[in-house]
Amino acid sequence: MTRFNIANKSIVIFTLILLIVSCSKKDQTSIPVTPVPPVIPPVSSSNISSPPAFGFYVVGYFPSYRDPAAVTDQKFRMCNVINYAFANVSSTGGLVVANPSILSAVTTKAKTNNAKIFISVSGIAADFKNMATTPSGRNIFVRQIMNVVRTYNLDGVDIDWEFPRTDDGTDITFASFMKELSDSCHTNAKYYLSAAITAGKYVGAIRDAINGTLWTNNIVDFFNIMAYDDFNTTVPFRHHSDLALAQTSLNYWIGTRGMPASKAVLGIPAYGRPSGITQTGTVLTYSTITSGSGSALLDSAVVTAGGFTNYTIYYNGQPTVKRKAMLAKSMANGVMMWEKGQDRNDGLSLLKAICDTIGRAY
Repeated sequence: MTRFNIANKSIVIFTLILLIVSCSKKDQTSIPVTPVPPVIPPVSSSNISSPPAFGFYVVGYFPSYRDPAAVTDQKFRMCNVINYAFANVSSTGGLVVANPSILSAVTTKAKTNNAKIFISVSGIAADFKNMATTPSGRNIFVRQIMNVVRTYNLDGVDIDWEFPRTDDGTDITFASFMKELSDSCHTNAKYYLSAAITAGKYVGAIRDAINGTLWTNNIVDFFNIMAYDDFNTTVPFRHHSDLALAQTSLNYWIGTRGMPASKAVLGIPAYGRPSGITQTGTVLTYSTITSGSGSALLDSAVVTAGGFTNYTIYYNGQPTVKRKAMLAKSMANGVMMWEKGQDRNDGLSLLKAICDTIGRAY
């Protein structure tokens, strides 16, 4: 009796186990399983905004063909921005840095003297147009610019496109290019973006190509207004960069167009041009002019150069530069010089006159 019951119980238990296992497997295969998506860590959104402004801008261009050792540390301290000129857009839409070893040396010297260093991007207008025509062209070029900025540990980018125009569509592609470059520069408010623009004196395709969204949307941090080179090879006795042109430029961009004064930087030349004759071989640096027959207190001199004898050259002496610096201080937010190597390194320096006028220590 006991052995029978135990056997029967064993059979029953075994049967129940089989049924449970069978039901369990059937349930697993018949119930659809919804896959669980993998857990993806949240991606922090980048902040796109301008880096902090740093007061009255004193911008000095430094071309790739200059020897950094020939420009004193004091001259570097006179500026708070050094624009290395240039990296150039190529015919295939690439970026070519002129004399990278000089860029490295200028970068070191700028940072040692507490100045920010930008790469200035220039080139032939047709090459800029070709690069900016397509989204892919702009994207590739922006990536190359940012690679240079990071490789050389720079502080910003300056675009010197001379010039976008309204009559060939480059005004539109210029604005698109600047917006895309701005987004890259301004990610996490890391790098500055400036642009060199026309003086604004003449109505037409070049002046009107500069879209106001570049400042209303804070795409560009400041504009280097090239208030010079208003020359004529057939009309004599014409100054290419007098005080009147500086006033006209600031009145137009700030007064007429509504550019914020905080973004306007007045350009000043450190060279002279003749009028009524060719500019080939006759354009001289301020240093050369004032080391010869010219005076640092005047704005013109009679010189001999380029196969021309006793012609008049027009430049900015210290008194005019001081007036321009005061104009910029009262109306705008900076001055820019093309270019540092053309200035003197002594007490007759134009940069010194600017700094003394605005009260910048050096």
